[in-house]
Amino acid sequence: MREVDELLNVDDPAWPLLLQELSGTDVPVEVLPGNTEVGRASLLQLQVTARSNLGGIVLNSGGLLVDSGWLRIFGSPGDTGAERLPGLAEINAMPERFDPAWQPVAGLVVAHDVLGGVFALNGGNPRGAGRPGEPGEILYFAPDSLGWEGLGVGHSAWLSWILSGGLQEFYEGLRWDGWRAEVSVLNGRQGLSFFPPLWSAEARQDLLAASRRAVSMAELLGLSRDSCRGFDGTDPGFLGAV
Repeated sequence: MREVDELLNVDDPAWPLLLQELSGTDVPVEVLPGNTEVGRASLLQLQVTARSNLGGIVLNSGGLLVDSGWLRIFGSPGDTGAERLPGLAEINAMPERFDPAWQPVAGLVVAHDVLGGVFALNGGNPRGAGRPGEPGEILYFAPDSLGWEGLGVGHSAWLSWILSGGLQEFYEGLRWDGWRAEVSVLNGRQGLSFFPPLWSAEARQDLLAASRRAVSMAELLGLSRDSCRGFDGTDPGFLGAV
């Protein structure tokens, strides 16, 4: 086990380079203020260094709101309000005090989107967790197909893909006129529920005909899990503690 000072004191921390990348992107990104104490504790629990983008975000920010909050990348928020964006530690139900036995066995949830999609970093044994992809690969739980899919990249490459505008193509067909204004008024613990649901044939044929309402992310993710179980009895597993 590495102590927290060893994780923090690295020659080439990721955060300054990430800030440069953020300043150079055309993608709207809001960097939320963070809580350094929580960030240090999260680094220690995860055993990742400040040299990684994951470590840099968790240590130096309260999270990133991408595209007016369409995508929420978790950090260590300084705001303790009930409607704030949850932190990485909370989302992954990390222990309050360092526990060397704790591991995100199924995978570490690193981001949610407003549709109820989940981005997770694969753990060391994806097959054992019933997940596709390789260890350390970013996966996406898609609310329109109710399944996990591997993205073929690790965390840093995934982040660079986002900042290069990759979300525009990724969510093609799932955005509508005026989506940005609708999403921007949601708080950090809300998403959008569709009826008919996104996975239905009706929604796929005509998304604009579906109605939308703001619900808690807990409700939205719970609906996805219930739908998965109802179809074939398959549980998608951990989608985040919200």
